Amino acid sequence: MKSERPTPARREEREEVLALLSAQLEEFSIRLPRELFLRTAEAALADDGRALVLVARRDGRPVGVAYLSFQWTLEGGGWAMWLEELYVIPGLRGRGIGGQLVQAALDVARERECRFVELETETRLPRAANLYARAGFKPLSRVHWSHEL
Repeated sequence: MKSERPTPARREEREEVLALLSAQLEEFSIRLPRELFLRTAEAALADDGRALVLVARRDGRPVGVAYLSFQWTLEGGGWAMWLEELYVIPGLRGRGIGGQLVQAALDVARERECRFVELETETRLPRAANLYARAGFKPLSRVHWSHEL
């Protein structure tokens, strides 16, 4: 299989990319009404400045995605990027695709002059933590809070 450098999603890959993003949510039992999922994903696929989807491909077919979102932060002193979702199809995990997506995401952050790249992992995913540590991320001693509106 030939691996390509991850790039933004292409219009003709829409259905495959939506399936990968949906699979990421399903794997973690995240329930999101289809209408909200599509509205959010479509904005990222359009790269409207708020979000972007990077796609990793093997032999021209999407096999992994990174969902990036951008925000202006006071604490960070400017633009920050959230590496919100990273997903590689299960049969290809451990083959460097996730690392390629992380590096491509960092490149996007630099191009957009972000000061920080933030992300979260679940404590039950030590392989993900190792991936991010190898890329230079450091864990913070914070607790993530959320309030759904």
